Amino acid sequence: MLQNHGLGFGLSTAPLMTNAKTRSISAENPKGEVGAGGKEASNLGIARKGRPCMTLKQGETVTLVDVDGPGVIQHFWITVTDRTDKGYFVLRDLVIRMYWDDEETPSVEVPLGDFFCNGFGARSVVNSLPIAVNPTGGMNCYFPMPFRKSAKITIENEHAADIGGFFYQFNYTLVDELPEEAGYFHAQWRRENITTAAKDFTLIDHVKGKGHYVGTYLAWAALERYWWGEGEIKFYMDGDEEWPTICGTGTEDYFGGAWCFYEKRDGKIVEVPYNTPYLGYPYNSRTDTTRSDIFGEDSVPMHGLYRWHLMDPIRFENELKVTIQQMGHNSRALFERTDDVSSVAYWYQAEPHAAFPTLPAVQTRWPR
Repeated sequence: MLQNHGLGFGLSTAPLMTNAKTRSISAENPKGEVGAGGKEASNLGIARKGRPCMTLKQGETVTLVDVDGPGVIQHFWITVTDRTDKGYFVLRDLVIRMYWDDEETPSVEVPLGDFFCNGFGARSVVNSLPIAVNPTGGMNCYFPMPFRKSAKITIENEHAADIGGFFYQFNYTLVDELPEEAGYFHAQWRRENITTAAKDFTLIDHVKGKGHYVGTYLAWAALERYWWGEGEIKFYMDGDEEWPTICGTGTEDYFGGAWCFYEKRDGKIVEVPYNTPYLGYPYNSRTDTTRSDIFGEDSVPMHGLYRWHLMDPIRFENELKVTIQQMGHNSRALFERTDDVSSVAYWYQAEPHAAFPTLPAVQTRWPR
């Protein structure tokens, strides 16, 4: 049933034929038009890789996708440099936004790298089911994104220079209709560069309407010593006030790990990164290479983690708020911490959605 609407395609449905129409948008066919791809010329002649990418002008917002529905975006791929001679945080300086059905405010507003679980303005390999980032900087998304009237996706360049070599491809299907229960994809970025002691960090709040929460990405810079991940994640839904309906047991537990991710190697205790289809800890770094020739490589410990609720979505009928605590352990007792935490929350819901908080200015998004 879902496959007929372009929302699902697995091994069991692979043989099934439908009336859906496959389209693709890239720099070689920017409108996804029938029989219109690859017409530009290179030094090899017409239709020989004449326009595989584009340049993002400094300060401009470019529309990547603008199509009528009904349809479903099924996969998209983007790659771009992570630095220029004007700065090192391109992946935080570019902002991706998505608008469904002619809405005025975006349903997705996230720095490009963080959307693909590459926080801190740094590349890392991610090997999960809905998000995959492959060497070198090949960013892929497989979250289905249905739209009934229209889909518009933009990229804004707030970097200090033009960025050449922006490659992209959006693969989508046009269908006769979508199921009534198909929700709209949303994603929101937040950051507190210093959290408040004993106050939970908020990933999302004021989500109204029916939907389900499908994922979390955290870019966590530890600013205090000892173990940083004792905080519990909390899901407040449908009338919860002081106490949540769902409360986790610890940060590393929520991301599918245990006991601080620690293993003993060469006589030392180390945190061990990992990637799995639904949860992972792909990034663990204590070095900064942006100006290592001048300042060395010392940095605060940085941790990137993802958790996909695809097999266990957090369903809500009317409202949702998600928070996580900042607590540590010094081997003797718990203690309240203040750290630098960024997040991306991913969810589906019926429209309209509540307006997002104002996205922080570009320099305040840069990693510590």
